[in-house]
Amino acid sequence: MRAPDRHTTSHKPNRPLTDEIGPPDYQFEAAYQGKGYVIGIDEAGRGPWAGPVCAAAFWLHPDKLAHLPTGLNDSKKITAKKRTLIEAALYEGKGRGVFDFEAAIASVAEIDALGILQANFKAMGRATSLLAARLLAGDPLGLRAEGRCEIAAVLVDGNLLPPKEYLAYRAQAFIKGDGRVLSIAAASIIAKQHRDGMMAELHQAHPHYGWDKNQGYGTKAHQEGLDEFGITDHHRTSFAPIKKRLS
Repeated sequence: MRAPDRHTTSHKPNRPLTDEIGPPDYQFEAAYQGKGYVIGIDEAGRGPWAGPVCAAAFWLHPDKLAHLPTGLNDSKKITAKKRTLIEAALYEGKGRGVFDFEAAIASVAEIDALGILQANFKAMGRATSLLAARLLAGDPLGLRAEGRCEIAAVLVDGNLLPPKEYLAYRAQAFIKGDGRVLSIAAASIIAKQHRDGMMAELHQAHPHYGWDKNQGYGTKAHQEGLDEFGITDHHRTSFAPIKKRLS
């Protein structure tokens, strides 16, 4: 399978886009075997009315996939209990040469200034840059002696690629990638768990909006909190439901 260049179109599944796609596997990362490090990225929190957007970047050792926790899949297809167990296993094994990952956010201020799409891309770029720097410095695959210590590709969930100002590496977009590409599936779990934890912390300071349960989405409890207590600094004022309350 030829490794595509950065400007390739989104990779679409050969079968219909249904919930039956998956489980994710390593075939897309394997397309770049021997060319360098392959990173999968995904995000969490594009739709909520409050809180940051979070992205995670994930790398898997191609010869040690058996050491991954079982059940890796699109975070939306996994129960909260299962996600927590997988997250704990991933953090326990982080940086031991089997896999590595990073999470990063774009703030509410950045979301309101840039728009959610560009802020999301910025978070993806930050997570990828952090992970890439560590991989290239540590070279866990020992590629430097062969002149191949580089980022071969970044596999992105969705149908759009971050612009080069945020993501300088060769990249490929995968529609429903979190259910098809193993590194993206792992990234989806880290991104969601990281953001859910942040929203649970924000809930402690702002307990009237139900953020520990709705993660900032526009649920009934969130709307009732807004009706009674108004908008906080953590609300996205560029989002129509919040903007409308400011007029």
